[in-house]
Amino acid sequence: QVQLVESGGGSVQAGGSLKLSCAASGYTRNGRCMGWFRQVPGKAREGVAVIYYIDDTSYTADVKGRFTISQDNAKNTLYLQMYSLKPEDSAMYYCAAASSSAFCAGISSTDFSYWGQGTQVTVSS
Repeated sequence: QVQLVESGGGSVQAGGSLKLSCAASGYTRNGRCMGWFRQVPGKAREGVAVIYYIDDTSYTADVKGRFTISQDNAKNTLYLQMYSLKPEDSAMYYCAAASSSAFCAGISSTDFSYWGQGTQVTVSS
């Protein structure tokens, strides 16, 4: 059974940083897509960053240059390092993993089969 558990969310002031973690159990990436999505109440879930193939990455334009997605294969953990946070980055952040997709540069939720419960990020101005 695949389980994804996010951690690292919290409240920070604008300009601050946070590092989200996603611990995976029952799942080994092996070149498949993993990623981070975010959602605010009343809006659709938005793709933030993905990692695919060995270590190819893709980011939504809003976070490019500020966020970095990475993985630690030994720990079976996915990370999202977030710098220069803005109030508009406030959202519930979800970790996602694909059952088979190995290419997901378009950061579409349809490529992902497994989802975590989310971790809240709140950025105050």
